[in-house]
Amino acid sequence: MRGDWSQVAAGAVRFVRRTLRGEWHAIVVDPVRQLVRRGLSGIVLAFVAAFGVIFFHGIAQHPLGRRLVWHLGGVTADLPLWLSLLRTPVSLYVPALDLPVWAGITQLFLAFALAELALGRGRTLAVAYLTTLAGTMTARVMVALGPGWWGFGLPPEAGRILDTGPSAAVVGLFTFLSVVRRAPVVFTLTGGSMVWESIAVPNLAGREHLIAVASAIVLGLLHGRRLPVPARIVARPVTPPSPPRSDPPVRRPGPPVHRPGPQRHPVPSYRLP
Repeated sequence: MRGDWSQVAAGAVRFVRRTLRGEWHAIVVDPVRQLVRRGLSGIVLAFVAAFGVIFFHGIAQHPLGRRLVWHLGGVTADLPLWLSLLRTPVSLYVPALDLPVWAGITQLFLAFALAELALGRGRTLAVAYLTTLAGTMTARVMVALGPGWWGFGLPPEAGRILDTGPSAAVVGLFTFLSVVRRAPVVFTLTGGSMVWESIAVPNLAGREHLIAVASAIVLGLLHGRRLPVPARIVARPVTPPSPPRSDPPVRRPGPPVHRPGPQRHPVPSYRLP
């Protein structure tokens, strides 16, 4: 019996070691290699995101700048839908009022840098925006439902809470990266911390973070997934088969052909008497 437990423990240790090694290479080693190969141009989004938050934070310190920041990127659940969609991209760079700015910039820079090096620039932007948009749209649904609904709805007062900041994008990027790269430790640190936050502090931000985690999981599971066979057949363009290509005919030498030339009529000659 003791030998069986020792084998189980040894197998568990090997599994944990193999998992941690694979996660270390997928999350840290591979992005660092990409950074060495591409240089600082590989983390442009990380610099843009960090400096964008710093820029809007500096402007918001003045009353006039605070109004400007609100009109550019201020999002609440009671805004018209078109205006909320228009301000959502800028709201990623507008820091939340109740969260420390400088403490979150490190997480923001790290999330965008790792995602850009591991996933690419376009996919990083898509995941960051879609997870943020999912949280913003779900907050509108919660406020529209009202209190109740097994704790899913929110009172109308929650519709006036400022809903800005890159935290949902950061959580979404870490979650998507952990699902795609199969990193359970990073997934536990991000998703688990968001679940604990929503339980400890049941506010609008915690719920939006949970929505960001859920949407990132769905996007990660769909990443690289091929269409089913019928869908591939339907999506495949039908082109008529091209005729077989053949070489042009080659002339073979034959007997010489004599072509008749122009006929000449004899000119009559006249003899003088």
